[in-house]
This record gives sequence, structure tokens and C-alpha cells, in this order.
Amino acid sequence: MGVKTGAIKQEAVPSGVDAGSRAARRAWRERLNNEASRKLLIGALAAFLGGSFWGFSGTAASALFDVYHVDTMWLMSVRQLLAGALFMIIILLFDRKRFVQLWTTPEHRRQQIIFTIFGLLANQFFYLSAVRLTNAGTATVLQCLQLVVIMGYTCVKGRRRPRKREIVGLMLAFAGTVLISTGGDLTRLSIPPLGLAMGLLTALGAALITILPVKILPVYGSTIVTGSAMFMSGILTSIFVQPWSNPPALDAGGLEMLAVFVLIGSFLAYLLYMQGVKNVGSMRAGLIGTVEPVSATVTSAILLGTAFAPTDIVGFVLIIAMMFLTV
Repeated sequence: MGVKTGAIKQEAVPSGVDAGSRAARRAWRERLNNEASRKLLIGALAAFLGGSFWGFSGTAASALFDVYHVDTMWLMSVRQLLAGALFMIIILLFDRKRFVQLWTTPEHRRQQIIFTIFGLLANQFFYLSAVRLTNAGTATVLQCLQLVVIMGYTCVKGRRRPRKREIVGLMLAFAGTVLISTGGDLTRLSIPPLGLAMGLLTALGAALITILPVKILPVYGSTIVTGSAMFMSGILTSIFVQPWSNPPALDAGGLEMLAVFVLIGSFLAYLLYMQGVKNVGSMRAGLIGTVEPVSATVTSAILLGTAFAPTDIVGFVLIIAMMFLTV
């Protein structure tokens, strides 16, 4: 695709007013438009698949927790280490120079370490804890509240008041969270209090993933920043967890779920989604990525038989609507 695009850009625009020249210009515009359309289509499809695959990771984690009683820290350690290793292979093969530059620049290295510990590592721990204590759909939807945190941070940093649509989004997010956590009965919680707390902390961690690396992402790219953070966090957790010394008893089905969790729900999800961001832009990719909580909810219901009350579904819809208003 890249070769064809380059050929179109380098081709001289046909000139002249005769019928042949006009036809040549029309054919030139059609080729250019077709190329742009294909790029948008591929990008939208990549963002859709990436968001869907992220939803799969929550369902796979639920299966590993409920059926195989896998420890949260063990699963997080293995995920970060294996997915991070795959990213490192790509980085070292195709972008080694910038990777070395990141880790040899003191200020950037410090920002990378902060992002790794307080952003990516914290988010992964809180998310998996929320999945264990609630379910994949609920944990993923609560994570979407990150946009509320980002909105608040943006308003404080920019010294501005929230816009009307942001205020409406905030009200929808609050209403959706109340419905999910209480089931419509304000006198009790329908999910464990610790599960709700982990879900809200997941949203905070996800917001920090966006906020903390804002200065180094434009310099080094998301693959290097996120991939090296994954691998580094996997090494850090493995030092304490030592996943090789206490592996869970996984049969063929368990190993399949682990492969889905690491390869599809982490590695491929990220690669595809970022391709979508590259092709269609962060705004469109973010909107298309709202398929993630839908994917987690649907796959959790179909594959694991997770039951969702009508109030849960309404709460999910309200929070997804909030995302469209605040993105």
C-alpha cells in the first residue's frame, strides 16, 4: 500500500483543457480518493479489532480466575513479561536507535520509569483485581471512567471550566456507576465494595497511562514507550512473584485462555489499535474503541455465562454515552 500511495503523490497532476486531459485528471483523483478510502477503511477495521481484542482479555482473565484459580499477580507478571518480550523483539529489530536514546537520556528515562510504575503497572494490577472481584464487562466499563479523570485534569491544567457536553458526560458517568454498583437499589451494593474500589482505581490508572507519558510519546512513539514499559514491569513483578516457581495447573483449555490473554488481548490488541490511530486519528479511533466494553460484556456473557441485570446494561450504555460526549 505504501508504494502505491507514494506513486500517487509523485505523479504530476494532468494539465490541459481538452477532453483527454480532463479524463486523466478525473482518473487521477479517483485513484487518490480510492487510496485514502482504503486507508480509512483499514484503519477503522484495525481500531475495531484492537478494541474488541482488548475486551477479550478481560473475558480470558475471568476464565483463568474462575476456572483455574490463577493468582492475580502471577497472571499480571506473565502477561507483562511475555507481551513485553514480543514488543521488545519488534523494537530491537526495527527501532533500536530510538529505544537506546530513551534509556540513555536521563530526563526521559525518569519519565519512562514513572509511567511504567504508576501508570501501566498500576492500571494492570487494578484492572485484573477488578475483573477477579466483579466480572470482565463491569471492570472494563468502570475503566472507561478514565475520561472523567482526564477531563478534570485537562480543566485544572488549562484553568477552564468544563464545557456543557462534559458536564452532561460527567452526570451520565455518575448515573451509570451508581446503577452498576447498586443495581438500582441505593440502599445496597450489587458488587463487592472492594471490586468497585478496584474499578475506580483502574480508571485512575488508565488516565495516568494517558497523562504521564505525554512528553516522551511524541519523541519515541507509542510502541517503544508502552512496549518497554510492559517488559520492564514484567521484569519487576517477576522478581517478587517468580512465576516460574509456582505455575498454576493449566490444561489445554487453560493454556488456550492464557494465549488469548497474552497474544490477542495484549499484544495484537495494542498493535491493531495503534495502527487505527495512525490511519484514522486518535478521535475516530477512540470512538471506534468504545467497542471494548461491549466486547468484554458480550464475550463474558456468551463464553462464561455471566449474567447482567437490566440495570447493569443501562449503566453500561450511560457510561459509553459519556465517552462519546467527552472524547
